[in-house]
Amino acid sequence: MKTLFFNIKELVQIRDSSVRRVCGGSMKELPSLKNAFLRINNGKIEDFGFMSELTDFNADQVIDARGQTILPAWCDSHTHIVFSGYREGEFVDRINGLSYEEIASRGGGILNSAKKLQESSEQELFEQSSQRLEEIMKMGTGAVEIKSGYGLTTESEVKMLQVIKTLANSYPLTIKATFLGAHAFPAVFKDQKEAYVNLICEKMIPEVAEKNLAEFIDVFCETGYFDVTQTEKILQTGSEYGLKPKIHVNQFNSIGGVQAGIKYKALSVDHLEVMTQEDIDSLKNTEVMPVALPSCSYFLSIPYTPARKMIDQGLGIALATDFNPGSTPSGNMNFVVATACIKMKITPEEAINAATINGAYAMGISNSHGSITKGKFANLIITKNIPSYHFIPYAFGSNLIDKVMIKGVFI
Repeated sequence: MKTLFFNIKELVQIRDSSVRRVCGGSMKELPSLKNAFLRINNGKIEDFGFMSELTDFNADQVIDARGQTILPAWCDSHTHIVFSGYREGEFVDRINGLSYEEIASRGGGILNSAKKLQESSEQELFEQSSQRLEEIMKMGTGAVEIKSGYGLTTESEVKMLQVIKTLANSYPLTIKATFLGAHAFPAVFKDQKEAYVNLICEKMIPEVAEKNLAEFIDVFCETGYFDVTQTEKILQTGSEYGLKPKIHVNQFNSIGGVQAGIKYKALSVDHLEVMTQEDIDSLKNTEVMPVALPSCSYFLSIPYTPARKMIDQGLGIALATDFNPGSTPSGNMNFVVATACIKMKITPEEAINAATINGAYAMGISNSHGSITKGKFANLIITKNIPSYHFIPYAFGSNLIDKVMIKGVFI
């Protein structure tokens, strides 16, 4: 199947295949072509260039994209899409003055979601999660990472990961699975935390690895959750079983988790709402991608990741939704990009880089996703007639997407 877009107003995020991520001042650079064409063949980008260079209009689909902007589909590297039911009651509790930590201490939060998930069948979870997945695809997401972590028993964590695997086999977008058994301590292990860490290391990780259910391992390293020593033990064990580390860190406190992520060669360190200068300095000259989750900060009214400071000091940033029932009940990457510009003071160029090529890097798929590059998947957002790509974060409340293409097929 061949598709040709011509008369494209602007083709955004054109990269050479050697560019895997962008950092520091390079994040302000967003290469593009105006008055362009783009040729797709068998689901991949075959060619692109200026209209003046187009001589062959032969294709199965020939689309006049006059007035439209085309950019890579979003790469959302941090979600918890597989869950059972929402937690709008806790949303009201926060309005009435309770903090996220207070709600969690009363049996809400992650433990609330774990109870609901343990009571749900695999089919029920798949049906709920499918709706969310279809929603984010329509909003321009072409690749997504999904974490477990609402099971908190071996059986339920495996159930979540099986659902993620079924989703990956049922939908065209690329899905990466992450094992997050270390999301919280189950109530029955409240006074036996080391026993739960041992359960993760001795039972859960070997079973996940044996069944090939995840590519990554993650830990919520935070005060009241998993401390640095526990985190390192879990990351070490996961690494021994071939699971690449990631880490939830610095959401509320800086306790040394960033350094633990670096020590175990984590692909990404995620959240980072609270960052010390030591944390920033530690990330310099590493291969670790910092991931910011601005819609989580928006929803919980907590600080935003200091992305402006981090980029100005030479770091890269990726943006993701954190789609989950407790702290971010939304998978809208368009809102994430806008919020990053409005609240974190990064430029539209930086935000689009963070949500495409750097998001792909944070999932380990930058060789096939995240930019307009020959040979990469044709995962595309085709906008409505907009003045410029700056309009995407500017008009944050409007749906500016005309069509979404994933692997060469309109969804």
